[in-house]
Amino acid sequence: MKTNLFFFFLMIIVLFSACSKSIYNPKSPDYSPIVELTTDYGNIDIMLYAATPKHRDNFVKLVKQGFYDSLLFHRVINNFMIQGGDPESKNAEPTKLLGGGGPGYTIPAEFVDSLIHIKGALAAARMGDNVNPQKESSGSQFYIVQGQKVKPSLLTQMQSRNGINYSTEQQKAYSELGGTPHLDGAYTVFGRVIKGLEVIDKIANVECNRSRPVKDVIMKIKIKKG
Repeated sequence: MKTNLFFFFLMIIVLFSACSKSIYNPKSPDYSPIVELTTDYGNIDIMLYAATPKHRDNFVKLVKQGFYDSLLFHRVINNFMIQGGDPESKNAEPTKLLGGGGPGYTIPAEFVDSLIHIKGALAAARMGDNVNPQKESSGSQFYIVQGQKVKPSLLTQMQSRNGINYSTEQQKAYSELGGTPHLDGAYTVFGRVIKGLEVIDKIANVECNRSRPVKDVIMKIKIKKG
C-alpha cells in the first residue's frame, strides 16, 4: 500500500510539473504567461488567459516592446476600475485629454462566458457600440476591475440582461470578492490579477480630477514568467 501511494503522489508531482511548464511555453495551447505591472503603489502580477489568444499574444508583444513603460493609469474610478495603455499618456501635460490613443489597430472580441469581470480581472477597453458594433478591443488600452460586492438579487437581474448563466462559483466570487458584472459579454476579459489586489485599491483611491489622477500613476510592465 505504501509503495502504491508513493507512486501515486510521484505521478501527481510529475503531472503538475508538466502542466506548469506547459502554461509558460509560448508554443503550447495552454500558454498563460504572467506579467508584472510595477507602480509607485506596489506591484501587480497578472496571468494572461490561454482562452483569449489574440489578446494574450498582442499584450505580450507590446510588453516585450516596452510599449507600456512610463504610460499612465489615466482613468481611475473608485469602486469601478483603473484604466491605462494610452500611448499619448507618456509625459502628458496635466491638462491633456487622454483615452483616445492606441497602436493603430484593434483586436477582434474574444468573449468567453467563464471569464468574468470579478475584482482583479484584466480586460480590454474599446470604443462604444455606436461606432464599434463588433465590440472590437483597443489594441493597447486595458483596465483592471476593482468593482464592488454584488448581491445575489442584483446578479440575477444581470443574468437576464446579459444572457450569462453564472455558475455557483462565479456567483460566490461576485458576492465575496466583488466586480462589475454589467460589463460581462460586452468587453473582452483576457487575464486576472494573481497577486497585488490591494494595489488596485490604493490606485483606485487616489485623488482625481475628472477621473485622471492628480498625481501621475506611472506604470512599467515586464514578462515575469513565460
